[in-house]
Amino acid sequence: TNRLMVTKAKEGKRVVRLKGGDPFIFGRGGEEAEFLVTNGIPFEVVPGVTAGSSVPAYAGIPLTHRSYSSTIAFITGHEDTIKRKSSIAWDKIATGVDTIVIFMGITTLPVIVGNLIRNGRSPGTPAAVIQWGTTDLQRTVTGTLKDIARKTKAEGLRPPGIIVIGEVVRLRKRLK
Repeated sequence: TNRLMVTKAKEGKRVVRLKGGDPFIFGRGGEEAEFLVTNGIPFEVVPGVTAGSSVPAYAGIPLTHRSYSSTIAFITGHEDTIKRKSSIAWDKIATGVDTIVIFMGITTLPVIVGNLIRNGRSPGTPAAVIQWGTTDLQRTVTGTLKDIARKTKAEGLRPPGIIVIGEVVRLRKRLK
């Protein structure tokens, strides 16, 4: 993608790299912009609305709420495979943030849940998995950290999806 954008731009063509959501939140937009800078190609970034906030909202889950959540963390559920070890500080995330939003984590959900519980998050913490968010195919499964992986598998949810963990998930019943 990077080489193609540079090649076409150097041919004098106007190149549009259209991405869903916000290209700078787990969208490789920063990496692509760096490549353009390195190759002397001028560019403009037009951010969109990240799936991290739009998908939960569409499912009736506010990420913050004065009674439940004052902090949010956006986390990838699929780190770069060339990394030797995870750079996610599960020991800090597990108990240091009210609402956790995980991108690309459906296939690694059992590992994510294990990391959170092992690092102090209550197994009873509400959780939701939202597949194909903001489309007519959207499906949402709710549960707790203790049972969300099993429920997600039983319902056959597959990527793409967003996972929300925290007390705000309780609001879905009233707000969906």
